[in-house]
Amino acid sequence: MLKECIEALNIKSGGIYLDGTAGLGGHSEEIAKRLDSGRLICLDKDPAALERCAGRLSPYGERVSIVKSDFRELASALDGLGIRAADGIMLDLGVSSMQLDMPERGFSYRFDAPLDMRMDTDAPFSAYEIVNTWEAGRIKQILYDYGEERYAPLVAAAIVRNRPISSTVELAEIVRSAMPAKARREKQHPARRAFQALRIAVNDELGALEQGLEAAVERLNHNGRLAVLTFHSLEDRLVKNCFRRFENTCECPPDFPECVCGNRQTLKIIGRYSPSTEETARNPRAECARLRVAEKI
Repeated sequence: MLKECIEALNIKSGGIYLDGTAGLGGHSEEIAKRLDSGRLICLDKDPAALERCAGRLSPYGERVSIVKSDFRELASALDGLGIRAADGIMLDLGVSSMQLDMPERGFSYRFDAPLDMRMDTDAPFSAYEIVNTWEAGRIKQILYDYGEERYAPLVAAAIVRNRPISSTVELAEIVRSAMPAKARREKQHPARRAFQALRIAVNDELGALEQGLEAAVERLNHNGRLAVLTFHSLEDRLVKNCFRRFENTCECPPDFPECVCGNRQTLKIIGRYSPSTEETARNPRAECARLRVAEKI
C-alpha cells in the first residue's frame, strides 16, 4: 500500500517527516523524493535493514538522518537531532520480506533455522528462551493473546513435552502434530499463529506499538498526519482504539449539554484503508494489510 501511505501523509516539500519503521527504505525513499528543504528521520532497530536503508537513501544526503532506534523511543531520537515535532509520522508494522526470506533470522517456518525472531539482532532475548524455558501456562497465554491460537493448551503442552527445541522446522512440526486433524487441513500453515505469537512476545511488539503511538501523537505538529500500516487484527485493534481515545477525549457525562471537563480533542480520524485487488494479486502478503490515518488538531 505504498501509494496510499504516501498520499495519507500529505507531504509538504519543506516539512519534517519520520519513518519509525524504515526497514529497507521503501516508504522512506518515496518521502525523501518529495522533500526540498524538508527533512526525513528514519528509525529502525534492525541493523541489517538500516544498512540497506542507508545505501538506498544515500543520494538524498543531509535531507535524511538514519538512527538505530525502536520507534517507541522516537521522542528521544527527535530530541537527539534537535527536532521538537514532525509534520508526518509513518509506521509500517509488518515483518519485511528480507527478514522473512533470511533463514538465519528464524522468522519463518519455511526454512530450517535457529529459533531467533529478534528484530534487533543485538537484543539478548530470542524465541529459543521462550520455547525452552518458559512454563506451559505462560506459553499458552502468549499463544492465546498474541496468536489467537484456539489450540493453545495443546500446542503449549507439546512444546514443553518435546524440549529441547532448537530449530524453526522442528518447532513447526511439533505445533502441527499437536493439532487435531481438521486444523492441519486448514489453508494456512498450522504453525502460523504460534510463530506470530512468539515474534510478538520476543520483540514486545504490542507494548512498543502502544508507547510509540502515544509518542507519535505527542510529537506531531498541528495538522500533522500519523499513518499506521498493520498486518494482523491485534495491531489494527490497538491502533483503532488509540485513535478513538485521542479523538474522543471528553470525560463529561453524556447528558451534559456542553463539555466542561476541558479535555480537548487531539486527533481527527481520516480513514481506514485496505489494499486494492490489483495489489493483492501482485503481492498476496498484502492481503491482510490495513492502513489507519489520523491528523493532529
